[in-house]
Amino acid sequence: MDPCPFVRLIVESLALKLPQATKPAGSGVYPTTTPCFCKLRLKNFPSQTALLPLSNSSGDSPPESSTSAAGFHLDAMTLRRLSGKPVTLRIEVYTGRMGRTCGVSCGKLVGRVQVSVDLGVSQTKPSVFQNGWMKLGSETDKPTAKLHLTVRAEPDPRFVFQFGGEPECSPVVFQIQGNIRQPVFSCKFSADRSRSRVEKLDLGSPVAAASMITPFVPSPGSDRVSRSNPGAWLILRPHGFSVSSWKPWGRLEAWRERGPIDGLGYKFELVTENGPTNGIPIAEATLSVKKGGQFCIDKRDSRYSSALSLRSPVKGFVMGSTVEAEGKVSKPMVQVGMQHVTCMADAALFIALSAAIDLSMDACRLFSRKLRKELCHDEQDSSS
Repeated sequence: MDPCPFVRLIVESLALKLPQATKPAGSGVYPTTTPCFCKLRLKNFPSQTALLPLSNSSGDSPPESSTSAAGFHLDAMTLRRLSGKPVTLRIEVYTGRMGRTCGVSCGKLVGRVQVSVDLGVSQTKPSVFQNGWMKLGSETDKPTAKLHLTVRAEPDPRFVFQFGGEPECSPVVFQIQGNIRQPVFSCKFSADRSRSRVEKLDLGSPVAAASMITPFVPSPGSDRVSRSNPGAWLILRPHGFSVSSWKPWGRLEAWRERGPIDGLGYKFELVTENGPTNGIPIAEATLSVKKGGQFCIDKRDSRYSSALSLRSPVKGFVMGSTVEAEGKVSKPMVQVGMQHVTCMADAALFIALSAAIDLSMDACRLFSRKLRKELCHDEQDSSS
């Protein structure tokens, strides 16, 4: 089956140029020694925030340093909804610190700019909609702050899969394209070996596996898996012609974070020839235990993408998988960038990885709470 159409809207080369201060500073002059930031808004998407380095470049020269925003990922449904309609990206620029104090924003608004985006064109070829400096004010007789940015979009087709049930219940995994759901893998979970295997339906032989190599146990004197002693999974691929011979591909560690936000912390590394404890760092973040979130690998660094895609040096989105909140029924939705799949066995590795992060949410459950029965291989474990 073909991949689903996606478009990646990229906002990069962000920098701010403020007018030179006078003493005292007059109207329209924004001297500052505090950080600056901007908010990016696209209709029906959560707003994003990015830091803005200050620039002293002259004229229309590019800034000496710049930053990038996370960008927006538009799926097939969004593209159909916005097809033929004008899409406006709005950028608000602030001086001061990010965040709020007593419910009031800490930043002071400097100005706004808008960039019109044509998503129809971007589904088939890369497009640039803005590249350079934009004025943040309309007055011609007063000093005006300027924002440097590049706004572009590129096709980002992805394969989309969804588990037919919770990974610990050994569900079928479907490939999704539009309204078509085609079963392509089975996911077989074994609690006694703490392993989840992904098998190709038409072959019946395993093509990937997630195997627990470090148990999830509480730190001494606590009821939680700590960052200093995380549980760990190996993501494995078949090696040779024997179904019992496996080669490690990646290592996932997970733990329960402490602090004001109760979260599932994780770190994923690619395994090298030096062994599973000397990997290449790929992703590290925290997912909300109460709300869930998105496990994502999205590297715009060729060092990561060439290693992940095995053969392809293409940068960009690698994979994303939904993770439900603790105690919620989970049927993970998995997206894999087309350039990182040379065969269905490549996709199976990412599906096994998504099963491991989903199972980690349960494995990092506080030990004062009972573990669900599907994860226990006997009655003794079920009651512990």
